[in-house]
Amino acid sequence: MTIHLAARPADTLIVFDFETTGLSPDMGDRSIEIGAVLIENGQITRRFQQLMNPGVRIPLFIENLTGITNRMASEARKNAEVMQEFFEFIDGHNLVAHNASFDERFLRAEFKRIKRSFNGGIACSLLASRRLFQQAPNHQLVTLVEYKNLPSEGIYHRALADAEITAHLWLSLLEELQTRHELAAPSFAFMAQLCKTPKHQLPKLLSAAAQV
Repeated sequence: MTIHLAARPADTLIVFDFETTGLSPDMGDRSIEIGAVLIENGQITRRFQQLMNPGVRIPLFIENLTGITNRMASEARKNAEVMQEFFEFIDGHNLVAHNASFDERFLRAEFKRIKRSFNGGIACSLLASRRLFQQAPNHQLVTLVEYKNLPSEGIYHRALADAEITAHLWLSLLEELQTRHELAAPSFAFMAQLCKTPKHQLPKLLSAAAQV
């Protein structure tokens, strides 16, 4: 992650989500939909959503889970074309995803196919939620929507809907830092550090950050 991106405020970034044919690009799984929202100064200002034609069949259970059928994918543009547009959309921004290790694998695999690389930071709202919302029953997106009463259309496993919900979750995490820990306007680098900090070390991290 480049220094200037790390220092950017955590309330200005892009939240993204993939729908895919399976769990691992290393096993031949591909992306079939990308959804993303741009947050600027704590407000959602732009959206990006595209179905993709990966050139491989979508398993029936994925069709049932997402509602994205093989016919829909066959009528969509090729992954390479969509991912080039997405590369341009995220240029100059850090990223956030829920369970980011999953989405990051597919992001880097799809970019590798078009000979692109992403040099910004990628933070995980799932890990941040485990640190800051420790009393939640669990930290699945659907649970956190109810736990924090987040805006939701009740649609899951479609990329843009999940990205929008995750964006509201991210803003709720920032609000939690401000109201409960007196930490306003944290940097992206701080949020990335928070995601990696063991729970027993959180009080020290938060106290030190509040005094800066």
